[in-house]
Amino acid sequence: MLHAAALRAILFNDPLRWQALDRVRTLQRPDCWIGAGFVRNAVWDHLHGRPPGPPPNDVDVLWFDPARTEPSEDTTLEATLRSLHPDLAWSVKNQARMHIRNHDPPYASSAEAVRCWPETATAVAARRTGPHHCDIAAPFGLDDLFALILRPTPSFAGDKHAAYLQRVRTKGWLETWPRLRMQPAHINP
Repeated sequence: MLHAAALRAILFNDPLRWQALDRVRTLQRPDCWIGAGFVRNAVWDHLHGRPPGPPPNDVDVLWFDPARTEPSEDTTLEATLRSLHPDLAWSVKNQARMHIRNHDPPYASSAEAVRCWPETATAVAARRTGPHHCDIAAPFGLDDLFALILRPTPSFAGDKHAAYLQRVRTKGWLETWPRLRMQPAHINP
């Protein structure tokens, strides 16, 4: 509970991120969130005593609607977001179809899709629900994120583990945030 309040405060006190969350809210799509590096990097910067850095190269917007799975829906939403906030690189994906690309069983919600992301610290999303509040989706909790731990999710602990390790290497996280520590996956998630 304390980590959720801290995360809300970090996002609220970052005007760019708070505004981006509001822009996504205007889409009025079901089960719609911003996740991954948008949230993770803000926390890691905060814990490293840095001012809020810019959002990552792509701002991952996820939503869930099994009745609207055409990629053109996402393209239209990206165009809308670009018109509202052209400085951000929006990446919108309806999670009702993303299981195919990710070689996973079908997802039942955005939170279930987030559960299949590579790292526990990345498997976090937020959505604005009011002028001073946002919801947090964190299927593995927020302990790893706030403890600066890089750990694969169960989805990336087995056959996809090499992809997780490749991400850690290519993203340069350990160099950018030197207090990060790598930990193995939990045996019983």
